[in-house]
Amino acid sequence: MLREAATNGDTTDLEEYTSMTSYISKCINDVTISKSITTLSNQKPWMTAKVRALLKSRDSAFRAGDKDALRTALAKVSQAIREAKPTHSQRIHGHFQSSGDTQRMWQGIQSITNYRPAPPACDSDASFPDALNSFYTRFEAQNDLTVRKTIPPPEDQVLCLTKADVRKTLCRVNPWKAAGPDNIPGRVLRECAEQLADVFTDIFNISLSSAIVPTCLKTTTIIPVPKKFPVSCLNDYHPVALKPIIMKCFERLIMRQIKDLLPPSLDPMQFV
Repeated sequence: MLREAATNGDTTDLEEYTSMTSYISKCINDVTISKSITTLSNQKPWMTAKVRALLKSRDSAFRAGDKDALRTALAKVSQAIREAKPTHSQRIHGHFQSSGDTQRMWQGIQSITNYRPAPPACDSDASFPDALNSFYTRFEAQNDLTVRKTIPPPEDQVLCLTKADVRKTLCRVNPWKAAGPDNIPGRVLRECAEQLADVFTDIFNISLSSAIVPTCLKTTTIIPVPKKFPVSCLNDYHPVALKPIIMKCFERLIMRQIKDLLPPSLDPMQFV
């Protein structure tokens, strides 16, 4: 259906076809449930996930008015706390067992004192994003050469990806990877690999045959991360680029195809 909407005669508009990522993002927003998690500043350092779960069970029994369940929940909470405190104490003592490991010693001191570094202050200057953008794109501003597309020879064989390879790559996506500007998280691509493999295989093969990369897959979100504190100039920011995860999958598939064509004499640690 998506390809038919983007096809006019024998030509498929790749930009319109790839806009299906916006539809995926809309579906994610429709079914995603937002939750607010409150973290108390006086939370005990020995608090564990097991104790938190038992405390929730205790509160549920109290609100329900079930005295027997509340009595059982209180006993379990007390037992879990008695187990959590010695475990936390042993973990702290482990930081001071080796006098030569100063890093672990400082980690133990920070844990005892509940030390938390102050978050860096955000620059409130409205012109700061424009200044960063000009700083990061200064190399492109000096390049006045016109990009020309090279027409491949007719005897060249175009790479063709299979649905099995695309599905395998989607299943291996790290669900904890940060999403790019398309707002499609890795967990969605991984869990819905079987349903998305067909359409993405088609998009990838059209892109390879036409030698065109869709604009939405080339869009990148730049996150400026300070190299040091305090920041004194724009060069003290390290730009971290967040690309769409599906574009990373595309690049990984192409890399495998290229590596298969390379001679075996290539060093396995050579970057492609």
